[in-house]
Parts: sequence; C-alpha cells; structure tokens
Amino acid sequence: MNTVSKVIIESLADYGVTHAWGVVGDALNPLTEAIRAEPRMEWIGVRHEEVAAFAAGAQAQLTGGLGLCMGTVGPGSIHLLNGLYDAKKSHAPVLAICGQVPTSEIGSSFFQEVDNDLLFSDVAVFAHTVTSADQMPQLLEQAVNAAISRRGVAVLTVPGNVGGMKLEKNIRPAGFVPPAAPAAAPLSQIDAAARVLDDAQKVTLLVGMGAREARPEILELAERLQAPMVLTLKAKESLEADNLYQVGQTGLIGNPAAAAALDEAEVVFMIGTDFPYRDWYPNGKTVIQLDTRAEHIGRRTQVSHAMVGHAGPSLEQLLPKLRTGRTDKHLASIRKQYERWQERQSKVSDPDHDRGLVGKVRSLVNNPEVFIRPEAVAAELDQKAARDAIFTVDTGMSTVWLSRFIEMRGERRLLGSFNLGSMANAMPQALGAQALDRSRQVIANCGDGGLMMLLGDLRTAVTYKLPVKFIVYNNGRLGMVKLEQEQGGLEEFGTELDNPDLSQVARAMGINSQLVTKPEDLAAAIDAALASDGAYLLDIRTNPQEISLPPKTTASDAWGFAIAKSKEAIESL
Repeated sequence: MNTVSKVIIESLADYGVTHAWGVVGDALNPLTEAIRAEPRMEWIGVRHEEVAAFAAGAQAQLTGGLGLCMGTVGPGSIHLLNGLYDAKKSHAPVLAICGQVPTSEIGSSFFQEVDNDLLFSDVAVFAHTVTSADQMPQLLEQAVNAAISRRGVAVLTVPGNVGGMKLEKNIRPAGFVPPAAPAAAPLSQIDAAARVLDDAQKVTLLVGMGAREARPEILELAERLQAPMVLTLKAKESLEADNLYQVGQTGLIGNPAAAAALDEAEVVFMIGTDFPYRDWYPNGKTVIQLDTRAEHIGRRTQVSHAMVGHAGPSLEQLLPKLRTGRTDKHLASIRKQYERWQERQSKVSDPDHDRGLVGKVRSLVNNPEVFIRPEAVAAELDQKAARDAIFTVDTGMSTVWLSRFIEMRGERRLLGSFNLGSMANAMPQALGAQALDRSRQVIANCGDGGLMMLLGDLRTAVTYKLPVKFIVYNNGRLGMVKLEQEQGGLEEFGTELDNPDLSQVARAMGINSQLVTKPEDLAAAIDAALASDGAYLLDIRTNPQEISLPPKTTASDAWGFAIAKSKEAIESL
C-alpha cells in the first residue's frame, strides 16, 4: 500500500539518499516506519536535531548529492535551524522533513504548533506544507529540485495525519531533475579579462572552493601568469598540495605572504570565491572576478571585469588567449616570504620547542605551565593522518591551527562552518562523514567549548558504530573570543571554561579515550587514537595563551594586547 510517507522515502532512496538524521516522534512516525522498511536507507537517531542538520549538510558537501534530516513537531524542527543555516551558507543541498500538527488543528495555536513555512522562510529556497495526498509526488519533486538546482535547503512539512494517507495505486514515482552542466562565461567577458591580464606585470590569484574542480586549469593559469595563488580555507582541499604557486590564506587566520601577494599586485583575479572579509581586500587594484553566481560579483570589493560562468570551462577558453614568457619576479618574491613564514611556524610546532632556549624564554611569557602547544597537535596530525582522511574543524582557534599545519594532500577532505561560523559543528559533521564510509578515517578537530555544546551526541558515534577520532584542543577557553577581547584592549572576561575531564566523560559514553598533558606524550597518543578500530577521543590540554596574530598587525592591535595584558597582570596581583 502506497502512503505519502512511503512514496517520499522510496523516491529519496531511488535518488541515492542513504541516511536520514533526526529524532523520532509523533508526526514523523509514518516516515520513520517507512525508513524502517526501506533497506537502502539508514536511520541515525541523534540526541539533538542540530546534530542531524549538521550531519546531513556534511554529507551533501562531501557527495554533492542530497542530505536528509528530520525534525518533529515544533521544538524538534526548530532545533534543526542552526545546522540548516550552515547548509544554506555552504551551498549544500539538504532536504529537511518537518513534522506538523494535524491539518484540522493548524492555525489554532495547538500544542507545539509552529508555522514552519514562516519559520524556515529565510533559511530555505523552498518551504511548503503537504496538506493532502493529492499533492504528492509534486511537492516532493519541487522541494528536491529546488535544493539541488539552487544548492540550498528545502523544507517539506508533513502534518501528523498526512504522512499515513493512502495514495492511488497507479501514482507515478517522483522524478528529479539532474543538476545543470558547467558552462563557460560569455566570450566577450573572457576576451576583456585576457586583455587586462596580458597588460599586467603583477597578477595575484584569489581562489576559492568554486575552483576546486578546475585544478589543472588553475595551475596552468598560475604558470602562464607567474602569479602567486592565495587560497581560501575551502580551496585547500584540491589546490594546496603539490602547488608551487599557492601561498596559503589571507584574513585573520592567514599569513603575511598572502597579504603581501594581494597588496603588491596590479591585478587581483578572484576565481570561484566569495571571500567575505572586506578589510582584507587591497585598495586601488584592478579586480577580475569569475563566479557562477552573478549576485556574488562585486559584493565584497569593487570589480572592474566580471565573468559569469564555471571556473573549468571558462579558464579553458581563457588560457589560449594569454601570452607566455612572463617574469617570475612577483611570484618569487611572495613565495620566498611564504617559505620564511612556514619555517618560523615549523619551529613552534615542534613538540620540543619549549625545551630550547628560545622556547624557554617564550614560555616564561605565554606558556609557563608548559601546556602542549596547539600547533604541535595539528602538525602531528598532518604527518600521521591518512592521505584520504576527512577532517572536520570547529570554529575558532582550532580552525587557525588546522589551516596552518594540516595540508590537504592526496584525497583528504575538509569540512567546517566556514561561512556561518557556528560553534559545535566539528563533531556532528564528522558523524555525517563517517556514516558515508565507516572504513575511512575521519578526524574531528574539536574545541573544548564546541564539543561541550553538543556533548550528548558523542554517544551517537557508539550507538551507530561510527569510528570517528575526536581530537580536543582543550585550552579551557573560548579562545577566539579571548583573542578578540585582548586585541581590543579588554581584559579577558567570560571566556574561561570549567570543563570536566573530557577523557573520562568519553569513557563513560563508551568511547576509548586518553588525557594528554605532556608534549612528550603527544605522538604516541595520536598514534593510539588513529590506530583504534572504534571511536576514540584525545583530551589534549593545550596552551590557553597561544594566540594567532593576523598577517597585518596594526599599532592599535599591539596597543590593545599590551593594555589587556597589563590589566590581567594587575588583577592577578
């Protein structure tokens, strides 16, 4: 017997959706019953619906397909919102199926009633309520097609009495449109860009995730232009390794060489990026921007030449139009700066750093108790993680250490809340990634504040046999907030975290774990974690005073730190 719920679940399984994430209950019961009877789809019951949305979004980003999460009536659906906003800002196609009170009670302020169509109107590209069986499968088709074609969130609300409604026996199955094929920018735009690039002596590329599928074309472009390549964090995945043109990231997590590459250029060529921080764009430059979304062009910095199209086919047409034989003066200068910066960073990441003379002097100021430096944690992971590992990372200082010390070589993948900037994303995204392939290495780089926020879903890794490795940078702080306060000359306030022993908490949840407090124990602890067959948590006590200075530190920044530290010293007397 076909019901609304059965048609929904079978159609999604036909489309290739393999997991549904959520919390069971009331209006979802017909849907979860359909999932129980569908061998191609696995139900993963989480402890908090926000985890469900983050996990579904992670799967969408990794596969390019549709992620699926569910929330039941009222509060259950509301809990999805933060993870769905992350999917929206990450352009991840996700379908959220939400429960609703019976149709006869809609509009009566019934128990737990929420207007889902209104609630999700900002986060979703499609948000509608199924009110009769006759609307199926059309509403499902509209929801999925909108999510896939617009790379966003679709919300389909199913009232409690609708999911079990019977459908006609001869109803046609749902059909979904394929994604659009990549297309090049118009030839006139390509010709105009070629003329500008040919006339310029110093070109710098600012490359984002929209160019990740065009690695050969990007590298040939950098070679043809002899241009340094500044990568956004999302572009690390396919463009960082074995790339003699890349010079890392700019912005607060970046480095001086990347900032100089932009500042010293005549022409900045933005490719597949919507890098949001306006203060880090240079002034007075000729800017070319290539993006598939016309609405992205010019909204961060003034653009002289727009190219609307996909990176790969557009660059294929652009490359033959560019002259060869350029000087490498600009590229060589920036690469030299970058290599010097990398050398300085590698010294700090050495676990024995604090034993040397320079390290001992530095430790007197910012690490007197000889905590483990977070740079050393990330550097050790980089050396020992698999070449196809999937890394997730919490927002905050954890992102800084990953961006600087973990290279995305081989088939490594990277996920984070890089556009929304939410706390607590690393653990649920790792669960989503691991469910796709339980044999692949998945490493969650968690801040202690982020992990504590959704701590209950550590148990989900045990329940569903998801062997995620949780690496906790436990500095007892909201580290990025501490940095913000001190940079502004404010005394640190409200950032200290009274954490439990997270290794014991993990053990109580059934996860193998270890507390790491000494730098000399770090390597063996990471070896043990990565070699474990099941989930494993390392509670690593890292230095709370370790900060990441931005690439361009102003006099006011330095003054702010000095004032803040003076206040803190006086308070401690």
